[in-house]
Amino acid sequence: MAECYVCGKKRMVGNRVSHSNKKTKRVFKPNLQRVRVLTDKGARRVYVCTRCIRSGHIQKAI
Repeated sequence: MAECYVCGKKRMVGNRVSHSNKKTKRVFKPNLQRVRVLTDKGARRVYVCTRCIRSGHIQKAI
């Protein structure tokens, strides 16, 4: 599983809780998008979470 290039966000593990209160493991995955980003090494394709894209933490390459 990839992680966010900016904030390092990756999957989290929690419990799925049924009506009878049984608990089984489940995974919460972040909303990652593959975008072209301007870095110090030039334009690169990296995985960035949508919160970092929306907040303007990256500069998109055109």
